[in-house]
Formats: sequence, structure tokens, C-alpha cells
Amino acid sequence: MTFDQLIHQPPGLGQLRQMAATDRLPHANLLLAPPGGGGLPAALAVANLLLCENRQGPEGDTSCGQCRACRKTAGAIHPDLHFVFPTVGSKVTSDPFLPQWREALSENPYQEANDWLQRIGAENKQGNINRESCAAILRKLNLKIFEGRYKVMLIWLPEYLGSEGNRLLKMIEEPPERTIFLLVAERIDLILTTILSRCQLTKLLPPTNEEIAAALGTRGVPGTRAVAAARLAAGNYNVARSLAESDADSHGPRLINWMRACFQGSPARLLEWTEEFAGLGRESQKHFLRYCLHFWREFLLLSVTGNANQVVRLPEDELESATKLLPYVDHDQLAAITRLLSECAEHIERNANPKILFLDAGIQIHQLLRQPRPAAAATASS
Repeated sequence: MTFDQLIHQPPGLGQLRQMAATDRLPHANLLLAPPGGGGLPAALAVANLLLCENRQGPEGDTSCGQCRACRKTAGAIHPDLHFVFPTVGSKVTSDPFLPQWREALSENPYQEANDWLQRIGAENKQGNINRESCAAILRKLNLKIFEGRYKVMLIWLPEYLGSEGNRLLKMIEEPPERTIFLLVAERIDLILTTILSRCQLTKLLPPTNEEIAAALGTRGVPGTRAVAAARLAAGNYNVARSLAESDADSHGPRLINWMRACFQGSPARLLEWTEEFAGLGRESQKHFLRYCLHFWREFLLLSVTGNANQVVRLPEDELESATKLLPYVDHDQLAAITRLLSECAEHIERNANPKILFLDAGIQIHQLLRQPRPAAAATASS
């Protein structure tokens, strides 16, 4: 992974790049980025630059991509680039999973923890970086440098270290010469403060909707679908890729059709919609629910501000539908609908029957939409 392969260049990364190019990078670095926001690809790009044998550019801040080190780093097989990541089990280290790790990096370096754990067959088991992994880190870093300028230890998601991270404190504080730690985190609150105090923290902003849409376009995703997926992903490129594969631009019309069927309360229309929806894959159903929650968040913003120009994350036709719904959905009804949709998302994760789940949800939404509104009730009593 090189810097020009990243989908965006957040400001903090530029500082890391400059320090790596001038061999002034601190020995312990913590890169903090949201899930799917590019923390892991950024760390890979920094590691590539550190190990490159023939740096390019006026400032030497570009990997050549052709030398022996760059070719090995691209395949995640450089002997001086070490990886540690969450695994499953009390005595399992990262090393047995390196083939799957290299495959995952080549397919999608923007992966999230759940993607990785499912790849290695974790199912519902909890991932961790255990005592044996920490011992392996200490053992590897006490070896001499094989080929490169540095030894680089890339720890993905140090949140999974837990209290075992205390075993690494001395090594992080006083590593062997030419040893660089790159810790890539998503939840800073789950990392030991003793580790945080020993690392230089760099916060990386997530990519913008425009940057995500452009990156999807380079993958051959049509413009409309790319824009829709980027809008829903909210800075998570991993989610955007998944949404683009699930026809994200079709979720808006699907939601409007469902709301019309719910408002009318026609059993035939509700059954027809539910039958069609149940035919979608589970991932598409999850993405639809993500879109529903996104739509209702924007609806709330519209109802509070009354200014359509501020609802920047709904396309024109869906904004028009949201405006038409304003007289029919108050804030109490909206809260109940979003709570119901969140519950549906949880049930889908647990493999609930979509026909039963969404037919019941449709009936409940019909009852919510048809219940007397407070203003109407006050008018009737007077």
C-alpha cells in the first residue's frame, strides 16, 4: 500500500509521511481512525515508505514501488514488517493466520474487525490479542534487522490487548534501535492509558462523501449508486463498498413504497412488499435498515429546522417525499418508528425470519401512523 493508493489524505497523515521521509518518526505511534476510515491503509503506507530502498520525490516522501522492499511490503511478506491482529483463543498468535491476513489486505485493507474475525471463523467468539501474542512481539523485536532500515511492528486494533498490553510497556518505551511501532486503533477509550502515554497520537479524519464516491467510481460503480452509498456510509469506506454492491440507490424508493403500504394498512400491499423484501439477501436487508434510519434522521432535521437546504444527505426525490410526510409523523411517532427499526436490525443480525419480522413491523408502523396526533385530539375535544 502506497500513499497514492489511499482514497484520501487526511492532514495528520501528511505529518507522519514527512517524519518518515526524513527518518524522524517517533518509535511509538498510535493512529486513531474511525471504522472503515483508513487507519490500517495509512499505517501500511507509512511502513512501506520506511522500508523502501529507493525513495522518490524532491522530499523523499514517495515509495518507489519497484525495489525489493516495496515488492515484499506490497505482499505483506517483508521480513522486517511484523503484524499483530485480533485472533480467537487463549493461546493462538497471529502467525498461523498470516495467509488469511495477506489475502484480506489484498482484497480490502479498509476492513473492520468483524470482517476479519468472520474470515478466520470466529463466528460469535470474542477476538483478543493474548499473552502469547505479546510474547511473540517481544521475541520478534529482539531479533536483528534482516533487510531493511527498520523493524516495523504494526498492531491492528490494540483495543483487543486489554490488560495484556502491560507486557509491552517496556518494549514500547525503550525499543531496540531502528524499531518502529505503528498501532492502529478505532476506540481510544479501550486502550490502556499506560500505552497511550508512550505513543504519539495521530488522529485521522474519515474520507468525505465525495472522496468515497470517487473511490467507488474507480472500482466501476455507477455514479448514482456511488453517491448514494457514500451518503449512507458516513465516512466508512468499508460500508460504502458493501452498500454499492447491494444497490444502495434502490433503498429510497423501497422505503417510500413501504411507508405508503403501512399508511394505507392494506394487507395485500403489505404482504406483497414483505414477500419481495424477504427475497433480498441478509446484507441487503441490513443495508436497507441502515438507510431507513438515515432517512428518518434527516427527516428529524427537516422537521426541526424547516429548511430543506440543510438536509444535504437526501436526494431531491427523497427530500420531496420527506417533506410530504411532515404533516403525518410527529416526533413521538418518529421515535417509536426508529426504535422499531433498530430492533429489526438486531433481529436480522440474529437471523430472524424476514417475512414475519417485517410484516409485524409494517403492522406496527401502520398503527403508529394512524394513531391520533395530539393536535388533532385537542381539536376534537374542543
